[in-house]
Amino acid sequence: MHTRTLAPDAAGITDAARLIADGQLVAIPTETVYGLAGDALNSTAVARIFEAKGRPSFNPLIVHVADSAAAQTYGVWSDMADRLAQAFWPGPLTLVLPLRAGAGLSPLVSAGQDSVAIRVPAHPIAQALLAASGAPLAAPSANPSGRISPTQPQHVLSGLDGRIAAILDGGPCDVGVESTIIGLTGTPILLRPGGLPVEAIEAALGAPLALHSEHDAITAPGQMASHYAPTATMRLNADSSRAGEVMLGFGGTPGAELDLSLSGDLIEAAAALFGHLHTLDVSGAKAIAVAPVPERGLGRAINDRLRRAAAPKPD
Repeated sequence: MHTRTLAPDAAGITDAARLIADGQLVAIPTETVYGLAGDALNSTAVARIFEAKGRPSFNPLIVHVADSAAAQTYGVWSDMADRLAQAFWPGPLTLVLPLRAGAGLSPLVSAGQDSVAIRVPAHPIAQALLAASGAPLAAPSANPSGRISPTQPQHVLSGLDGRIAAILDGGPCDVGVESTIIGLTGTPILLRPGGLPVEAIEAALGAPLALHSEHDAITAPGQMASHYAPTATMRLNADSSRAGEVMLGFGGTPGAELDLSLSGDLIEAAAALFGHLHTLDVSGAKAIAVAPVPERGLGRAINDRLRRAAAPKPD
Protein backbone atom coordinates (compact mmCIF):
# COMPACT_ATOMS: atom_id res chain seq x y z
CA MET A 1 0.00 0.00 0.00
CA HIS A 2 1.30 3.42 -0.96
CA THR A 3 0.85 6.16 1.66
CA ARG A 4 -0.66 9.25 0.05
CA THR A 5 0.19 12.77 1.17
CA LEU A 6 -2.91 14.97 1.34
CA ALA A 7 -2.90 18.74 1.24
CA PRO A 8 -4.47 20.40 4.30
CA ASP A 9 -7.27 21.96 2.24
CA ALA A 10 -10.96 21.16 1.85
CA ALA A 11 -10.28 18.43 -0.72
CA GLY A 12 -7.62 16.83 1.47
CA ILE A 13 -9.88 16.91 4.52
CA THR A 14 -12.70 15.32 2.50
CA ASP A 15 -10.41 12.57 1.24
CA ALA A 16 -9.11 11.93 4.76
CA ALA A 17 -12.66 11.73 6.16
CA ARG A 18 -13.61 9.24 3.42
CA LEU A 19 -10.63 7.05 4.31
CA ILE A 20 -11.55 7.20 8.01
CA ALA A 21 -15.13 6.19 7.17
CA ASP A 22 -13.74 3.21 5.22
CA GLY A 23 -11.83 2.03 8.28
CA GLN A 24 -8.44 3.21 7.01
CA LEU A 25 -5.75 5.13 8.92
CA VAL A 26 -4.67 8.73 8.33
CA ALA A 27 -1.78 10.48 10.07
CA ILE A 28 -2.92 13.93 11.18
CA PRO A 29 -1.20 16.96 12.67
CA THR A 30 -2.11 18.07 16.17
CA GLU A 31 -0.53 20.82 18.24
CA THR A 32 1.48 18.16 20.13
CA VAL A 33 2.70 15.51 17.65
CA TYR A 34 1.31 13.78 14.57
CA GLY A 35 -1.41 11.27 15.47
CA LEU A 36 -2.35 8.06 13.67
CA ALA A 37 -6.10 8.48 13.37
CA GLY A 38 -8.75 5.82 12.94
CA ASP A 39 -12.47 5.62 13.76
CA ALA A 40 -12.62 4.87 17.49
CA LEU A 41 -16.02 3.21 17.02
CA ASN A 42 -14.65 0.72 14.47
CA SER A 43 -12.72 -2.19 15.99
CA THR A 44 -11.20 -3.10 12.63
CA ALA A 45 -9.79 0.41 12.26
CA VAL A 46 -8.45 0.41 15.82
CA ALA A 47 -6.88 -3.01 15.27
CA ARG A 48 -5.15 -1.56 12.21
CA ILE A 49 -3.64 1.15 14.44
CA PHE A 50 -2.10 -1.51 16.68
CA GLU A 51 -0.91 -3.45 13.63
CA ALA A 52 0.64 -0.42 11.90
CA LYS A 53 2.45 0.68 15.05
CA GLY A 54 3.37 -2.80 16.29
CA ARG A 55 1.84 -1.60 19.55
CA PRO A 56 1.19 -3.90 22.56
CA SER A 57 -2.55 -4.41 22.89
CA PHE A 58 -2.53 -3.65 26.62
CA ASN A 59 -1.52 -0.04 25.94
CA PRO A 60 -4.68 2.14 25.69
CA LEU A 61 -5.26 4.84 23.07
CA ILE A 62 -6.38 8.47 23.32
CA VAL A 63 -9.73 9.32 21.74
CA HIS A 64 -9.80 12.74 20.07
CA VAL A 65 -13.14 14.57 19.98
CA ALA A 66 -14.33 17.97 18.82
CA ASP A 67 -15.40 19.48 22.16
CA SER A 68 -16.41 18.86 25.77
CA ALA A 69 -19.95 17.88 24.78
CA ALA A 70 -18.57 15.08 22.62
CA ALA A 71 -16.23 14.00 25.44
CA GLN A 72 -19.23 13.54 27.73
CA THR A 73 -20.69 11.06 25.24
CA TYR A 74 -17.86 8.64 25.96
CA GLY A 75 -16.62 9.44 29.47
CA VAL A 76 -18.44 10.03 32.77
CA TRP A 77 -18.17 13.76 33.48
CA SER A 78 -17.42 15.44 36.80
CA ASP A 79 -16.91 18.92 38.23
CA MET A 80 -13.14 18.43 38.08
CA ALA A 81 -13.33 17.34 34.45
CA ASP A 82 -15.43 20.39 33.65
CA ARG A 83 -12.99 22.71 35.41
CA LEU A 84 -10.00 21.37 33.50
CA ALA A 85 -11.84 21.22 30.18
CA GLN A 86 -12.96 24.84 30.48
CA ALA A 87 -9.44 25.94 31.37
CA PHE A 88 -7.39 23.94 28.88
CA TRP A 89 -9.50 22.51 26.02
CA PRO A 90 -8.89 22.61 23.18
CA GLY A 91 -5.25 21.93 23.99
CA PRO A 92 -2.54 19.45 25.03
CA LEU A 93 -4.46 17.89 27.94
CA THR A 94 -5.88 14.36 28.05
CA LEU A 95 -8.39 13.34 30.71
CA VAL A 96 -8.82 9.70 31.73
CA LEU A 97 -12.47 9.32 32.72
CA PRO A 98 -14.70 6.42 33.72
CA LEU A 99 -15.96 4.82 30.50
CA ARG A 100 -19.62 5.64 29.94
CA ALA A 101 -21.81 2.55 29.62
CA GLY A 102 -23.02 2.06 26.07
CA ALA A 103 -20.57 4.62 24.69
CA GLY A 104 -19.99 2.48 21.61
CA LEU A 105 -16.20 2.83 21.53
CA SER A 106 -14.21 -0.16 20.38
CA PRO A 107 -13.05 -2.14 23.44
CA LEU A 108 -9.56 -2.06 21.92
CA VAL A 109 -9.39 1.71 22.56
CA SER A 110 -9.42 1.29 26.34
CA ALA A 111 -7.41 -1.96 26.26
CA GLY A 112 -10.28 -3.66 28.07
CA GLN A 113 -10.28 -1.22 30.99
CA ASP A 114 -13.28 0.61 32.43
CA SER A 115 -11.79 4.04 31.70
CA VAL A 116 -11.14 6.05 28.54
CA ALA A 117 -8.54 8.70 27.66
CA ILE A 118 -10.07 11.71 25.86
CA ARG A 119 -8.63 14.90 24.39
CA VAL A 120 -9.89 17.89 22.40
CA PRO A 121 -7.08 18.91 20.03
CA ALA A 122 -6.45 22.56 19.23
CA HIS A 123 -4.97 22.07 15.74
CA PRO A 124 -7.32 23.44 13.04
CA ILE A 125 -6.64 20.51 10.68
CA ALA A 126 -7.46 17.96 13.39
CA GLN A 127 -10.62 19.89 14.22
CA ALA A 128 -11.59 20.07 10.54
CA LEU A 129 -11.18 16.29 10.18
CA LEU A 130 -13.23 15.64 13.32
CA ALA A 131 -16.00 17.79 11.88
CA ALA A 132 -15.83 16.17 8.44
CA SER A 133 -15.68 12.59 9.70
CA GLY A 134 -18.27 12.97 12.45
CA ALA A 135 -16.51 10.24 14.43
CA PRO A 136 -14.30 10.16 17.52
CA LEU A 137 -10.74 9.47 16.40
CA ALA A 138 -8.39 7.12 18.18
CA ALA A 139 -5.02 8.72 17.46
CA PRO A 140 -1.82 7.62 19.19
CA SER A 141 1.43 9.13 17.93
CA ALA A 142 2.05 8.23 14.27
CA ASN A 143 5.23 6.21 14.71
CA PRO A 144 6.23 2.58 15.25
CA SER A 145 5.56 1.67 18.89
CA GLY A 146 8.34 2.68 21.24
CA ARG A 147 10.14 4.84 18.69
CA ILE A 148 10.57 8.62 18.51
CA SER A 149 7.28 10.50 18.17
CA PRO A 150 6.77 12.41 14.90
CA THR A 151 6.57 16.19 14.82
CA GLN A 152 6.88 16.59 11.02
CA PRO A 153 5.35 14.75 8.05
CA GLN A 154 8.66 13.19 7.02
CA HIS A 155 8.99 11.64 10.49
CA VAL A 156 5.67 9.85 9.90
CA LEU A 157 6.68 8.60 6.47
CA SER A 158 10.07 7.36 7.68
CA GLY A 159 8.34 5.01 10.13
CA LEU A 160 4.96 4.18 8.58
CA ASP A 161 5.21 4.70 4.81
CA GLY A 162 3.26 1.91 3.12
CA ARG A 163 1.57 0.86 6.37
CA ILE A 164 -1.12 3.57 6.47
CA ALA A 165 -3.44 5.04 3.86
CA ALA A 166 -2.49 8.72 4.00
CA ILE A 167 -0.97 11.62 5.87
CA LEU A 168 -2.48 15.09 6.14
CA ASP A 169 0.49 17.43 5.73
CA GLY A 170 0.18 20.19 8.32
CA GLY A 171 3.88 21.03 8.59
CA PRO A 172 5.73 21.01 11.93
CA CYS A 173 3.83 20.64 15.21
CA ASP A 174 3.96 23.58 17.61
CA VAL A 175 4.21 21.95 21.05
CA GLY A 176 6.35 18.97 20.10
CA VAL A 177 5.65 16.63 23.04
CA GLU A 178 2.51 14.63 23.71
CA SER A 179 -0.36 15.80 25.87
CA THR A 180 -0.31 15.82 29.64
CA ILE A 181 -2.55 13.00 30.92
CA ILE A 182 -4.59 13.42 34.11
CA GLY A 183 -6.54 10.56 35.63
CA LEU A 184 -9.98 11.49 36.97
CA THR A 185 -11.34 8.06 37.87
CA GLY A 186 -10.59 8.79 41.53
CA THR A 187 -8.18 11.22 43.19
CA PRO A 188 -6.76 13.44 40.40
CA ILE A 189 -3.45 11.89 39.36
CA LEU A 190 -0.69 12.80 36.92
CA LEU A 191 -0.42 9.79 34.61
CA ARG A 192 1.97 11.37 32.09
CA PRO A 193 3.62 14.79 32.04
CA GLY A 194 3.32 16.51 28.69
CA GLY A 195 2.67 19.69 26.76
CA LEU A 196 0.65 21.38 29.51
CA PRO A 197 2.70 22.16 32.64
CA VAL A 198 1.59 20.34 35.78
CA GLU A 199 1.76 23.60 37.72
CA ALA A 200 -1.00 25.11 35.56
CA ILE A 201 -3.24 22.07 36.12
CA GLU A 202 -2.70 22.12 39.88
CA ALA A 203 -3.50 25.84 39.92
CA ALA A 204 -6.78 25.20 38.09
CA LEU A 205 -7.72 22.39 40.47
CA GLY A 206 -6.56 24.27 43.55
CA ALA A 207 -4.79 21.15 44.82
CA PRO A 208 -1.68 19.07 44.08
CA LEU A 209 -1.94 16.04 41.83
CA ALA A 210 -1.12 12.54 42.99
CA LEU A 211 1.75 10.93 41.09
CA HIS A 212 1.69 7.67 39.13
CA SER A 213 4.26 5.06 40.11
CA GLU A 214 6.14 3.05 37.47
CA HIS A 215 5.05 -0.04 39.42
CA ASP A 216 1.36 0.78 38.90
CA ALA A 217 -0.62 -0.82 36.08
CA ILE A 218 -0.57 0.86 32.67
CA THR A 219 -3.73 2.98 32.60
CA ALA A 220 -2.85 5.55 29.94
CA PRO A 221 -0.68 5.91 26.84
CA GLY A 222 3.03 6.63 27.21
CA GLN A 223 3.56 4.76 30.49
CA MET A 224 5.70 1.92 29.17
CA ALA A 225 9.21 2.01 30.63
CA SER A 226 10.92 1.99 27.23
CA HIS A 227 9.27 4.42 24.83
CA TYR A 228 10.07 7.25 22.38
CA ALA A 229 13.41 5.52 21.74
CA PRO A 230 16.02 6.12 19.03
CA THR A 231 18.17 3.20 17.92
CA ALA A 232 21.18 4.74 19.72
CA THR A 233 21.91 4.23 23.39
CA MET A 234 21.39 7.34 25.50
CA ARG A 235 23.18 8.73 28.56
CA LEU A 236 21.29 11.43 30.46
CA ASN A 237 22.40 14.38 32.60
CA ALA A 238 25.76 14.46 30.85
CA ASP A 239 28.02 17.50 31.15
CA SER A 240 29.97 16.53 28.03
CA SER A 241 30.21 13.73 25.49
CA ARG A 242 32.51 10.73 25.76
CA ALA A 243 34.34 8.93 22.96
CA GLY A 244 31.82 7.58 20.45
CA GLU A 245 28.95 9.78 21.67
CA VAL A 246 27.24 12.74 20.06
CA MET A 247 26.05 15.51 22.37
CA LEU A 248 22.46 16.76 22.59
CA GLY A 249 22.75 20.00 24.51
CA PHE A 250 20.50 22.37 26.41
CA GLY A 251 21.13 26.02 27.15
CA GLY A 252 24.25 26.31 25.00
CA THR A 253 26.14 23.16 26.03
CA PRO A 254 29.72 23.48 24.66
CA GLY A 255 30.52 21.06 21.85
CA ALA A 256 26.92 19.89 21.32
CA GLU A 257 26.06 18.68 17.83
CA LEU A 258 22.48 19.84 18.44
CA ASP A 259 20.99 21.96 21.22
CA LEU A 260 17.38 21.73 22.39
CA SER A 261 17.40 25.46 23.16
CA LEU A 262 20.50 27.65 23.12
CA SER A 263 18.71 30.15 25.38
CA GLY A 264 17.48 27.50 27.84
CA ASP A 265 13.81 28.01 26.87
CA LEU A 266 11.83 24.91 27.89
CA ILE A 267 9.00 25.57 25.41
CA GLU A 268 11.52 25.73 22.56
CA ALA A 269 13.23 22.60 23.91
CA ALA A 270 9.99 20.62 24.03
CA ALA A 271 9.16 21.57 20.46
CA ALA A 272 12.65 20.53 19.29
CA LEU A 273 13.04 17.30 21.29
CA PHE A 274 11.70 14.63 18.95
CA GLY A 275 12.93 16.40 15.83
CA HIS A 276 16.50 16.46 17.20
CA LEU A 277 16.28 12.80 18.22
CA HIS A 278 15.09 11.96 14.70
CA THR A 279 18.00 13.93 13.21
CA LEU A 280 20.54 12.10 15.38
CA ASP A 281 18.90 8.76 14.59
CA VAL A 282 19.06 9.37 10.84
CA SER A 283 22.70 10.49 11.17
CA GLY A 284 23.61 7.00 12.36
CA ALA A 285 24.63 8.01 15.87
CA LYS A 286 25.33 4.95 18.04
CA ALA A 287 25.37 6.74 21.38
CA ILE A 288 23.86 10.04 22.52
CA ALA A 289 24.85 12.08 25.58
CA VAL A 290 22.09 14.43 26.75
CA ALA A 291 22.70 17.55 28.82
CA PRO A 292 20.66 18.09 32.01
CA VAL A 293 17.22 19.70 31.58
CA PRO A 294 15.57 21.44 34.58
CA GLU A 295 12.80 19.41 36.23
CA ARG A 296 10.19 22.17 36.14
CA GLY A 297 7.40 23.27 33.79
CA LEU A 298 7.74 21.51 30.44
CA GLY A 299 11.08 20.17 31.66
CA ARG A 300 9.11 17.45 33.45
CA ALA A 301 7.69 16.22 30.15
CA ILE A 302 11.06 16.49 28.39
CA ASN A 303 12.81 14.50 31.13
CA ASP A 304 10.03 11.90 31.18
CA ARG A 305 10.48 11.32 27.43
CA LEU A 306 14.26 11.24 27.78
CA ARG A 307 14.16 8.70 30.62
CA ARG A 308 11.88 6.42 28.61
CA ALA A 309 14.00 6.85 25.49
CA ALA A 310 17.10 5.89 27.49
CA ALA A 311 15.51 2.91 29.25
CA PRO A 312 16.60 -0.62 28.29
CA LYS A 313 14.61 -1.72 25.25
CA PRO A 314 12.40 -4.81 25.61
CA ASP A 315 13.64 -8.00 23.95
